[in-house]
Amino acid sequence: MDATELTAKGFHISTDNSLLDFDTICNFLQNDSYWAKGIPPERLRLSIDNALCFGIYDVKKQIGFARVITDKATFAYIADVFVLDEYRGMGLSKWLMQTIMAHPDLQGLRRWSLATADAHGLYEQFGFTVISKPERWMEIFSPYLTQQN
Repeated sequence: MDATELTAKGFHISTDNSLLDFDTICNFLQNDSYWAKGIPPERLRLSIDNALCFGIYDVKKQIGFARVITDKATFAYIADVFVLDEYRGMGLSKWLMQTIMAHPDLQGLRRWSLATADAHGLYEQFGFTVISKPERWMEIFSPYLTQQN
């Protein structure tokens, strides 16, 4: 299904933060994601306020989300990507990624990055690969809940 078909079915994507359904986003990330379980609502609110956010909507109901952390000049990190279970398999995540990659504020960047445990096939369609020189990357990782990662 392409963007025209999805739009015709009442779906749309917006970067207008005033449309975001914080409760839907918070519930999914706290309870259904493997990467942000237990994120405190105030921390999530701050992360949304300081990122370029993309919401997917079925008419007015929020059904998907992604955040892009970026300086809009050289780097973007894609985070918190999800589509609610009942809307999966319709091409919405692919459409979301197409929309993110085509956003005018994100053109000409030198580096994009993201982390995923299970969606490599989706991201590979957009040119993402396994980090070629992982020895150059470092991290400090502090999960919100004590969990096996």
